[in-house]
Amino acid sequence: MRGSAILAGVVVLIWTLVYLITQLFVDPPLGVLPTLAAGTLLTVAAVLGYPSALRGPRGRHRSGGSTGHAGHGEDGDAGSGVRSLAAAGRSVPLRSGLTPDAARRTAELLRPMLGGDAIAITDRRDVLAFVGPGSDHHRVGRALQTQATARAIRKGRTIVVRDRSHLGCTAEDCPLQSAVVAPLAIGTRVVGALGVFQARTQIPPKELVEDMANMLSLHLELAELDRERRLATHARLDALRAQINPHFLFNVLNTIASKARTDPEEARELLLRLSDFFRYAVRQDGHFAEFAQEYFFVRTYLSLEQARFGDRLRVRYDIDPQVLTTRVPVLTIQPLVENAVKHGIAGQVSGGTVRLRARVDPLTRTTSIRVSDDGAGIPEDVLARLTAFPAAPPEDGTGEESTAENGTRMRSGGVGLQNISQRLDSLFGDRYDLRISSPPGGGTVVDLRLPLR
Repeated sequence: MRGSAILAGVVVLIWTLVYLITQLFVDPPLGVLPTLAAGTLLTVAAVLGYPSALRGPRGRHRSGGSTGHAGHGEDGDAGSGVRSLAAAGRSVPLRSGLTPDAARRTAELLRPMLGGDAIAITDRRDVLAFVGPGSDHHRVGRALQTQATARAIRKGRTIVVRDRSHLGCTAEDCPLQSAVVAPLAIGTRVVGALGVFQARTQIPPKELVEDMANMLSLHLELAELDRERRLATHARLDALRAQINPHFLFNVLNTIASKARTDPEEARELLLRLSDFFRYAVRQDGHFAEFAQEYFFVRTYLSLEQARFGDRLRVRYDIDPQVLTTRVPVLTIQPLVENAVKHGIAGQVSGGTVRLRARVDPLTRTTSIRVSDDGAGIPEDVLARLTAFPAAPPEDGTGEESTAENGTRMRSGGVGLQNISQRLDSLFGDRYDLRISSPPGGGTVVDLRLPLR
C-alpha cells in the first residue's frame, strides 16, 4: 500500500501545482477547461509512468514485464549446438555436475552462442574442456594454462584480458590474444571458470559471458541439489519434482542462439529471464508461496515463450491486487499456463491469446484462478479421458456428472494435471476445485478454486 500512497500524493501535488499556476500565478487566470486539461494530462502521465506492483521484482536479475518478440529459428552451428542439447533430453549439460563430458558438451554448445574463437571450462585446478584454437596445449586433464583463469577463480570475479601479455598462457606460441573469464559458483563457493577467448585483441562481450556463467552456475546448483535429494525436506522434493520440460528449454536456447549474433542485448535479457525461471523453480521452500511470486514466475515463463512465438502468442492478465498477498501452492499455476501455450496456441497458424485471471472472494474465503485460451480446444473423448473416476456432483444438485461443455472436475489425467491434482488432494483434501472445460466455440478453460490462506 505504500506505493499507492506515494502515487496518490503525487496526484494531489500535481493538481495543487496546476491550481496555483493557472489560477494564482497567471494574470488573468486560465479558464476551467484549460486548467482541467493540463491537470488531466499531467495525472495520466504520472499514472502511466509509475512502476506497477504487478510488473514483478526489479533488479539486475529482473525478467518481468511483458516481453520482447523474437523469431524462432536456427543459425548455423548455433542451431546444431542447441539440437545436441535437445538430444541429451533431461541430461542438461552440467546438470550431472562439473565433469569433463558435461563440460565438453557445454563448451561445444556455447562457442557459437558467445561468438568466441575458443571456449574453456575448468574446475579450480584443471582444464575440463577446451574447444577452439589453442587446444593443442590447453589439454583436458592438465593444470590451468592461463594466469587469467587462475585469477578469476582466486578472486571470484570476472577477469577481462585485452592483450596477450596479460593472458599469462604458459605456451609461447599460443594464438589467443584476449579473453573474458568468469567464475562458476555454487552459492558463494567458486568451483571453476568459464573462459571465452579470442585470437584477436577485440574482447568478447563481457556481460553476455557473465550471464552465461550465472546460468551454468544454476545448472551446477541443480546438480548439487540432486545429490542432496535424499537429505532434502519433503517440501524441497516437491519443488524438485516439477521438472522443466526439455523441449521448452531447447526452444528457449534456440531462440537465444538465433539472437546472439543479431541482437546480443536481447539474447542477454533472455538469459536473465531463463536464469530467473530456473532459480524460482529450484529454490522454493515449503508447499506455499505468495501469489505475487507465482505470478512473477508465470510472467517470466510467458515472456520466454513470447520471445519464441512473437506476435502469435498474446497474453492478457486480469489480476485482483488483493490476490497478490494470498498464499497458493508453489509451481501450480505455471503448468496450467504451459498447457494453454503448448496444446492450445502452439499448433495454431494464427496463434492465439492466453488469459490469466485471479480473484479473491472474501465471503467464501476462496481464491479463484482461471487460465483460458482461444486455441484448438479439447475433443470430448480426450476430455473424458482426463477424468480417472467419476466427477463430483455439480453444485446445482442435479446429480448429473459434468460434461465437456459445463466443466469436468479434474482428479487425474495428463501428467501435469495429475501431479497438480495429487498435490492439491494432499494439501486440501476435498476443499479445492479444479475444473476444465472446452466451450463449443473453441479454446480451453481451466478453473481452480482454493481455500484462502
